[in-house]
Amino acid sequence: MRRAVHLPWLDTPFARVTGQILKDTLGHALLIGVDAAQGGEWLAQDIGATALCLSPAQDGACGQCKSCHLVQAGNHPDLHQVRADGSQIKIDQIRDLCNALTATAQQGGQRVVIIYACERMNQASANALLKTLEEPGKNTLLLLQTQTPARLLPTIASRCQKLAYVAPDRQIICDWLMQQHQVSEDITWVLPVAGGPLVLAESLGNGDYQRWLQYRQDWRASLMSGHLCGSLLELKEEHIVEALKVLYLVLRSRVIQPGKLDAFALSQIIALADRVMRQCHHLETMASVNYLALCQKFVLEYKQVTQ
Repeated sequence: MRRAVHLPWLDTPFARVTGQILKDTLGHALLIGVDAAQGGEWLAQDIGATALCLSPAQDGACGQCKSCHLVQAGNHPDLHQVRADGSQIKIDQIRDLCNALTATAQQGGQRVVIIYACERMNQASANALLKTLEEPGKNTLLLLQTQTPARLLPTIASRCQKLAYVAPDRQIICDWLMQQHQVSEDITWVLPVAGGPLVLAESLGNGDYQRWLQYRQDWRASLMSGHLCGSLLELKEEHIVEALKVLYLVLRSRVIQPGKLDAFALSQIIALADRVMRQCHHLETMASVNYLALCQKFVLEYKQVTQ
């Protein structure tokens, strides 16, 4: 049984893992390096449900057995899920998980653990998980989903089988949005801001996409006039990073369609775009700043290099 919302880029990795479950060849720990915005959490949940199912098939869990009903109700006693407490997965959370795994499976079958965004484990919590990764106990499957595999501690990654996954390209995402969400135009220009297709699809209904579209329009006007325009004058602090990411996309598009700018000006715009993105990364981890002044600064820098 698969979800009503079909994510075609997950078909191949899911089928591969399901085949291993049916043949009983799947290892005890699987690292799922698929961002949540691309369906990584859904994939982990579907794999977990298939592993717990009493009558799994090639297309996943049957959806009809007692185990599937418990999973669907959110109270399967042998399904353990761990999410970050704040910004980190803490050692007490992992200790509680490890203690829970010392008991036998209440339904007499598999025990499944899903750790979401496992790169958020700190050194202590990762070390606490190591013994369980090495000796998980009988009929135990650990699914470690991660947004950024490169940030995962090597001691954890080396003890897991790695899921083979190819991220969808923009055309696949564009086709999916048109088929699943009746989108009549290509909106994938804003994928770097949304972070992935699921968030982009949600943005159509919650107003985020309309806000990003307005940012693009107002950044273009601001860069041409030399001063902030429209929605950028009323920018809220919680939206500063996404607004700057839209600016980055506007600057990069200016390089792709340079018009009358010479090579030196284009190189300066590329450098400015890089500074904008570095500022985005900085803002995600620092205290608040005078963000309107920051936006105006970038607008003035653009005017200077294009005059």
